[in-house]
Amino acid sequence: MADVSRVQSALLGWYAREARDLPWRKTRDPYAILVAEVMLQQTQVDRVIPKYHAWLARFPTLGDLAGASRADAIRAWQGLGYNRRAVRLHEIASQAVAAFGGKLPRSVDGLLRLKGIGRYTAGAVACFAYEQPEPMVDTNVRRVLSRVFGIEPAGVESMAASVIPRADAWAWGQALMDLGAGVCRVSQPLCLICPLLHECGGPRPSGGRRAPAGEFRSSNRYFRGRILDELRGLPTGRHLELDALAERVEGRVDLIHALAAEGLLEIDSNRRVKLPE
Repeated sequence: MADVSRVQSALLGWYAREARDLPWRKTRDPYAILVAEVMLQQTQVDRVIPKYHAWLARFPTLGDLAGASRADAIRAWQGLGYNRRAVRLHEIASQAVAAFGGKLPRSVDGLLRLKGIGRYTAGAVACFAYEQPEPMVDTNVRRVLSRVFGIEPAGVESMAASVIPRADAWAWGQALMDLGAGVCRVSQPLCLICPLLHECGGPRPSGGRRAPAGEFRSSNRYFRGRILDELRGLPTGRHLELDALAERVEGRVDLIHALAAEGLLEIDSNRRVKLPE
């Protein structure tokens, strides 16, 4: 097994030289960091950066977001996909205002009391906002730690906290993410330029197939986005007839009802569809 202190020293030294310049790294505002973490789930950094700035300009605080309508949040999310995340952020803001005076708790346990915040996001907020030595294990971090310490991916959760340098927890978490994103990649990892080359137990590649563009355009995710984009284009409070909306999305009435069940749109008794207010 790799020597923990040498891994820490090498990775932190590399991060000090090679850190990505990302806007959410310039703040310790828990709300701004929460926004970034939710946006970054399943979305590339380059797509997130402009939406992150736009979101915080529109909703600068948890109170501002909680005071807005759900429809406003869904509209502001346009272009990021996985629109349920916008609803989740709105719900978290409402809970934080109601239960915590408009602030996010400092502890992981406190953050987990907010519906919609899971263990990874709670760890990220605790670490990146409050600089606590809390692990946050996403796909990239799991891959890096699995390879470096020569353990199975399933075992990373239970050991991640034990290798955090307590005095440098913030930089450690950011460094793991940068290494996983740019060097310790799923396929064709750049081992020869990796700062942990001499400590690493070796890559453990994982499979996975990227769906062709044509396949994506017939997917549920594609049509869910299409449905919400049709509604986003309407003036506030306006609606579309259910049948008319279905015609625009190749008859996917099932997805319209699924989105309604998730709170992303509303269908009234007259079969009219609109974003929730």
